[in-house]
Amino acid sequence: MLDQPTAAHRTTTVEKGPFTHATCTCGWRGPARRARDRARRDAAEHSPAGA
Repeated sequence: MLDQPTAAHRTTTVEKGPFTHATCTCGWRGPARRARDRARRDAAEHSPAGA
């Protein structure tokens, strides 16, 4: 029997008005940011590989 692979962290950004925040399939949510680039960086830093 094969082992089930661990769930991958899949991140995305969500915009609400002037703010953007990163979210992940694991349930994590980053802080609200005005800069989309910073929200994307939060998402990259959250992923296990940091990529």
